[in-house]
Amino acid sequence: MSVVPFASRSDSGPPALAEAVIAENFGARDGVLTVGGITVTDLTAAHGSPLYVYDGDVIVRRYRALVDALAGFADVYYSIKANPNPAVARLLVDAGAGLEIASGAELLLAEAAGAQPANILFAGPGKGERELDLAIARGIGEIHLECFEEIEMVAALAAAQGRIANIAIRINPSAAAQGGAMRMGGKPAAFGFDEEIIDDVLAAIAAKPSLHLSGLHLFAGTQILDAEVLLYQWNYGLKLAAEVGRKTGCPVARIDLGGGLGIPYHDGDKTLDLTAVAAGARRLDQERRTNPWLVGAQILIEPGRYLTGPAGVYLSTVRAVKTSRGQRFVIGDGGIHHHLAASGNLGQVIKRDYPIVAATRLSDRSCAPATVVGPLCTPLDTLGRQTALPDMASGDVVAILQSGAYGLSASPVGFLSHPMPAEVLVRGGEATLIRAAGDFGAPLVNPLS
Repeated sequence: MSVVPFASRSDSGPPALAEAVIAENFGARDGVLTVGGITVTDLTAAHGSPLYVYDGDVIVRRYRALVDALAGFADVYYSIKANPNPAVARLLVDAGAGLEIASGAELLLAEAAGAQPANILFAGPGKGERELDLAIARGIGEIHLECFEEIEMVAALAAAQGRIANIAIRINPSAAAQGGAMRMGGKPAAFGFDEEIIDDVLAAIAAKPSLHLSGLHLFAGTQILDAEVLLYQWNYGLKLAAEVGRKTGCPVARIDLGGGLGIPYHDGDKTLDLTAVAAGARRLDQERRTNPWLVGAQILIEPGRYLTGPAGVYLSTVRAVKTSRGQRFVIGDGGIHHHLAASGNLGQVIKRDYPIVAATRLSDRSCAPATVVGPLCTPLDTLGRQTALPDMASGDVVAILQSGAYGLSASPVGFLSHPMPAEVLVRGGEATLIRAAGDFGAPLVNPLS
């Protein structure tokens, strides 16, 4: 395949992240990036620009590889929040995944994707009465409770329906995932009950006959790239679940170990070693099967970005190239209103470039630094800061890789009233439109439509 230009490349060093991602998940034809065998020029000609493209075969392949790695130890659910397009969710449901949701809208999406109620879990702090009432009525697998107010609300709603609601308690563990991009345990948090007050939580639930404690949920960190860190958190979760079983006198039926499986976004990031994860999972499973408080439990994980992130690209067509005081700017039609994470403004402490390539000039290695920006009138609309690109011209296409998760739905799509981009799913060499592009006049001309 063609050698791909990338930021800060050293020809004597290991392959660049961009090159590795393309080699593993995509391809090239005559110097043009392909997704599922289709060139980005054909994709943008058919569906416009900017454009999100997801390779469904890559998503399914990653799901099956993870299922195989954890066979006998844990089931794999998909966290819809990573990419909530219904076609993506249906793809994973059809492959066998359960779904983790975080809103009433995601519950409706999960149903539309074909998920069985028993295979849907509802997490998130501050759930509303209406969405909880719907979840109870649907009889979903579990509602994860995260505060005492939710215990009271779910108990009252279930009693009013004459139902017993399956619930899990989310625990904010005293140990955090050291080595993840975002710590969600071991510190004050809006998420879950502190491990230190677990006895009070269990007592409150035991007093509610309309609640059935069926599970435990932990999530200590996200974007974890170290297998040992991940396995430590899983082991901690299992020990905590066994302790809860001992306290209640009844083994926990389901243990949700959360997600947190990361993907590399920047040169120098390592790839999560799935072989090491599989070996560690086998060890944990052997220990679990000798523990009477764990042996019968269903264990699950709920990754999001790990499944969909590497399968997606965000395409932006160049509108202009200019030099300002010696700095080259490549101005495209795509920006932070569609891909906030790529700008480094979605919780990142240090802003570093995603892997970005000149998708229509992959064969050209005569590269120089460029700043890749979008059409918005704010300096925040910067997608690449020191991106190595060849000479670019209007009509060229820039591709931001690793864009299949936390892209469109995690971005300020209403900012400055630019239209929504289309989304396309490619499977077996066929491209299917899964979200139509927006009309640039609609938000202002007819805001009530």
